[in-house]
Amino acid sequence: MTPLRQRMLEDMQLRGFSARTQGCYVAAVRQLAEHYHRSPDRLTEEDLRQYFLYLANEKKVARATATIALCGIRFFFEQTLRREWTTLRFVRPAREHKLPVVLSRDEVRRVLAAVRIPVYRVCLTTIYACGLRLLEGARLQVADVDSARMVVHIHGKGKQDRYVPLPAPILPGLRAYWQTHRSREWMFPAPTRRGLAHSLAHDGGPVTRSSLQSAFHRAVRRSGIAKRAHVHTLRHSYATHLLEAGINLRIIQDALGHRSARTTQIYTHLTCEIRAALTDPLTQLMQDL
Repeated sequence: MTPLRQRMLEDMQLRGFSARTQGCYVAAVRQLAEHYHRSPDRLTEEDLRQYFLYLANEKKVARATATIALCGIRFFFEQTLRREWTTLRFVRPAREHKLPVVLSRDEVRRVLAAVRIPVYRVCLTTIYACGLRLLEGARLQVADVDSARMVVHIHGKGKQDRYVPLPAPILPGLRAYWQTHRSREWMFPAPTRRGLAHSLAHDGGPVTRSSLQSAFHRAVRRSGIAKRAHVHTLRHSYATHLLEAGINLRIIQDALGHRSARTTQIYTHLTCEIRAALTDPLTQLMQDL
C-alpha cells in the first residue's frame, strides 16, 4: 500500500466513514490515477476538469457513479492533499427525478413465493415486512430481533440506528428458520454449496449482497412480472403500501430511517389514491372522445 493511500484511509477513518465508503472513495482515486497513468498527487486542476468531462461525455456514467467519483476525488485532494481547487466545487452531476418502481401487494407475494432457497426467501420477506435496505436485512443479527416488544433494532445507513415494528405474522417464520441453523450471531448466515444441497456455515458471515440480489432477480423472472424490480423495490413497495393503508407520512419516515421528510414524500406520487384522484376525472372528461 502506498503512503498516499494509507494517508487517505487514515483520514477517512478519522472522519468515521464506513468501510464500504472508504473502499468506494479509494477506488475512485485509483481509477483517476489509472486514467492518466500517474500518481494522483502529480495531477493538475486541468487534469481533473478533463477527467470529469471524460466521465460525462465519453463514458456517460450514471449519476450515482459520477457522484461517488466526485466525492472520493474531492476528499483526496481537499482533505489528504489540502488542495482547494475551484473545479472540485464547480463539478455537479446532473440531477435526476426518477420515480421508483413499486410492486403491488399481489406482485410482492408472487415474487417472494418464487424464491426457492429458504435463507433468501425469509430474508427478502423480512426486508419487505420491515421496510429495510438490502444490507440492513442481510446483516440482521439474532440479538436485534426483540420478540417481547415486537420490534427489530436496525443498524442503519450512516450509523443511524432505529427501531422498526416487527409484524406478528413474520415472527413464526423467523423462529422456524432460525431453528434450521441456530447461528448465535446472524439471522441469515451465508449458505455454502456442498454437492447439490445448500448447508449453512454457522461460523461464516451473513448472506452477501450479490447472492441476495441474484435470488431476487431469479424470482422476478419466475413470477412473470415485467417490471424492472430490484431488492430495494421491496422497500419502496413497503412505504407505498403503508401510505395507501392510511399511515401518517411522518411515521413512515421514522420507519424508513429518512432524515428528511422530502425523501419520504416521493411515495405520495405512487399511491393508488393519488392516481385515482386524477384518473376518475380524466375518465369522465374523455368519455365523448
